[in-house]
Amino acid sequence: MSQQQVGRGPLRSPGAAPVPPDGTGTPPARFVGWLGSLGCAAAGYGMFQFLFGVLPDSLGGELAKWLVSGVSGVGTGLAAWLAAALLRARSGRAGRAVPVTVRAATAASGPLPGVFAAAYETLVDQVKVVDDPARGRLTGWTHSLGETTPWPPTPVGTAYGLHIMLDLGVPDGRLSTGDLVDTLWRLRLPGGGWSARSQGSQARPEVTALVLGALARTGSSGERLAAEVARCVAAFTRELDPAGRESTHVVTTVLRGLLRAAPRSALLPPLREALVDGAIDDERREHLRCWGYRLHPPYGPPSPLHTAQAVVALDRAARVLGETAGARAARQDGVRWLLACPDAPHHACLDVENLREEVRRTRTDDPTRQEVLNVRHFTASWMVRALLTPGAREVARADGLQVQWRERLDGAVGAVWAGQSGGIWSWGRGDGTELRRPMWMTYQGLSALRAHAVWMYQPVE
Repeated sequence: MSQQQVGRGPLRSPGAAPVPPDGTGTPPARFVGWLGSLGCAAAGYGMFQFLFGVLPDSLGGELAKWLVSGVSGVGTGLAAWLAAALLRARSGRAGRAVPVTVRAATAASGPLPGVFAAAYETLVDQVKVVDDPARGRLTGWTHSLGETTPWPPTPVGTAYGLHIMLDLGVPDGRLSTGDLVDTLWRLRLPGGGWSARSQGSQARPEVTALVLGALARTGSSGERLAAEVARCVAAFTRELDPAGRESTHVVTTVLRGLLRAAPRSALLPPLREALVDGAIDDERREHLRCWGYRLHPPYGPPSPLHTAQAVVALDRAARVLGETAGARAARQDGVRWLLACPDAPHHACLDVENLREEVRRTRTDDPTRQEVLNVRHFTASWMVRALLTPGAREVARADGLQVQWRERLDGAVGAVWAGQSGGIWSWGRGDGTELRRPMWMTYQGLSALRAHAVWMYQPVE
């Protein structure tokens, strides 16, 4: 859905020359400016002097020369005044905005419906159906689309695929959300919970929360969800998972998942307070608070990605739990910090660069070794989601930062849009892995564009 179609003004590429608001750059306008510098009276007097000097004495004497020259001078001055007035009027009309009736986009008026349709066709084409001897029939996706290794569906890939199906609305019966839900339950580990493919047989809270959030959206049994929530909460403590409780990414992921699956969980307020306490001061951006990749020292440098994740999590928590004064102040500072980006243009600035991080945990089966989870972050999509939170819009309006808010939102949306081809997003090929089209990246890209389109919609009144 283009900016023009929703009536919020045209987008211009960073290098495009601005269009003059009036006719000051045109040749007629330059002539009017020159004429105006002389003045209409001066132009008339110049014509009088010219004719008086060139008319012959034989014309009828001195009086006739004065009469002809005077009339011609007055006429020239009047013509100059009329011409200047006419061009000024035309220029003024050109510089004023003309009201235009704005209509909601239709399927033929913008590219977004085509992107959604193409994404759905790709997911239908690449869904995997595997008959597992121990777990039964599995229907879903692996971590990435187009993987050459014959992996069965994974919890992460299938959970994000289910999220996409719920967002797109499942236009036909080629993909069944019921089959995806059954598969996620079948992929549950023997002791409960879920883990990523690289994490082995021990449940991890960030993956469990992701799956529970997807299952909760489908209306899965509350009792069944509650049992898994209880296991997740019991394992996500500082004693049992210190690395996870110190990670901004893990804490915000668990917080978002439990807000969907268990909005009355006793763990939610402590997680929110841990997130608030983990904010850091950034002297380079007016001493506003933001977040790094850790919630305990060493925090790491200020991070747009982790700040956006924290803003999204705190905004959602405020609407479920209510909001303390400390949480509100931290969230609002995070929004202001995102709006204070000094870089430009915002579709390619440092604040929307994709990031990678590692979450290292000691293995329970071998304490001398570590489990390493490589996490890739689609930063621009998180920026869109953070700036479109109701709280971020309130901050921008209250602080008079609507222009900065719109510039950064447009830049982040532009970066998200540029990353897709046929509705599928690809991770850069410079990291030497086989993960080229991760499911989570396509979900985040589609989700960001959908949220932006919903916010921009304007019905015709």
